[in-house]
Amino acid sequence: MRRKVLAAAMDEFARRGYDGARIERISARARTVDRMLYYYFGSKEGLFRAVLEQCYEGLGQAEQALNLRGTPPLQAMKALIAFTWNYYLENPAFLCILNSENLHRGAHLRRAQRVSSLSFPLLSILEDLLARGAREGVFRAKVDSLQVYITIAALGYFYLSNRYTLSKFLAMDLMSRQALQARLDHITDVVLAYLSPTAAPKRQARSRG
Repeated sequence: MRRKVLAAAMDEFARRGYDGARIERISARARTVDRMLYYYFGSKEGLFRAVLEQCYEGLGQAEQALNLRGTPPLQAMKALIAFTWNYYLENPAFLCILNSENLHRGAHLRRAQRVSSLSFPLLSILEDLLARGAREGVFRAKVDSLQVYITIAALGYFYLSNRYTLSKFLAMDLMSRQALQARLDHITDVVLAYLSPTAAPKRQARSRG
């Protein structure tokens, strides 16, 4: 029953956001009664926190399944970028729920106790990958792995979370197979160009004036 409720809540929160979601619709979809939701989760807020935790748990489990240590750095970086892109693409509810939580400035996530104990290995995988690439001369040295992580996430997240407005504004179907492949190719090219040992950015000295 708990799993059924969480599945129904995931769909409801993804479709309508936290504010628009209704307990009665969730219980109806889960084929139960409202009091069972309150029994398991205490409140609508408690249920939303559980959905957030499930979202992050799913992401962490998918990251944990990545095994890139024996893969050459350039090939592994392409695989990591594709993993991130495909995870967002295949889990649209994840993006919708994160959008809703960001509207609330992360208030529910701060109270989601299980999230802090979950494993999110992608950043450590990326750090190892960048270090190996620098040693082998295929990536430049002294790259901030956190910035690379955010860039990879942002280049995919923005495109997919804004696909409806962008498709209308640009008069094209951003979700066509051709457009999606072109986007993944572009993200890969951008990240690899930044990491290239021959393309280290020149930082201008700050003015003291």
